[in-house]
Amino acid sequence: MDGAANRRAANRGVSVRRAVLLMGPTGAGKSDLAVRLAEQFSLEIVSTDSALVYRGMDIGTAKPDLATRRSVPHHLIDIRDPAMAYSAGDFVVDAAAAMEDIWRRGRQPLFVGGTMLYFNTLSAGIAALPDRNLEVRAQIDARAAAIGWAGVHRELAAVDPDAAARIHANDPQRIQRAMEVYKLTGQPISRLQQSRVSVLAGVDVLEFVLAPSDRKILHGRIQARFDAMLAAGFLDEVRHLRERSDLHAEHPSMRAVGYRQVWRYLDGHCALDEASDRAIAATRQLAKRQLTWLRARQSATWFDSTHPDVALQIARALTEGGV
Repeated sequence: MDGAANRRAANRGVSVRRAVLLMGPTGAGKSDLAVRLAEQFSLEIVSTDSALVYRGMDIGTAKPDLATRRSVPHHLIDIRDPAMAYSAGDFVVDAAAAMEDIWRRGRQPLFVGGTMLYFNTLSAGIAALPDRNLEVRAQIDARAAAIGWAGVHRELAAVDPDAAARIHANDPQRIQRAMEVYKLTGQPISRLQQSRVSVLAGVDVLEFVLAPSDRKILHGRIQARFDAMLAAGFLDEVRHLRERSDLHAEHPSMRAVGYRQVWRYLDGHCALDEASDRAIAATRQLAKRQLTWLRARQSATWFDSTHPDVALQIARALTEGGV
């Protein structure tokens, strides 16, 4: 049954499994808008953000406060300790469970966030890949220390050109994972990923992108948001995490944009101004990658986040979509 048929069935009183995807670059205002939509419609928010899963990482992730999360149901926030790993595969399993829970109560999930890998695995599914192997990862890290991640990326291109073409040379986490899979299985990760099943199969999906029409506006928002984080105590938040004996700078949680730059400052490797500039630049680069990925999302409807009536526009689209 296609989307139009699903909506016609809904109008006849048939229960329809529907999901709304609200995507966009960091700093576009997705979280605030999602709360407004959830208050207006029968929606519950499912965080689609790789950093919001971690407890104790509140300021640097712009995590919704407890009062907001009490007033509007949020899922997949504060479900992991920062010392624990959390993969796209973990996300898909948790997201599928959250959807079932939400549907069972007669409501619909609203996926909100900026982790495009998570949105991709929702739609495209995820392959059966080997678990992480700390010994192999240590070998890859040692290789990166010797030749740089760009060098490891070139080595990945030699064994898995498709994956290398898809993964940016400045994305060490994904380079490491692709090389790890190849070393563990002898097969390119791009080949293994061809066999997938989407958890959204058979679901009526509405996709929206929220982004400002002018990138300069987004850049200004990113800088203002980071300045506000510092004023809210971001340094102390990272300092407390750094004081833990079970956390180090290479943990996936501490590689999050902002956290790794402030950690570097606290280690004495740079001044605070330099750390701030690097964090803002890294966030802008992240937003650029997010927008590049989103432009290829042909089924998504775009909305200008700076338009004064953007909330009304998306609310109208949800109503027309049968939500």
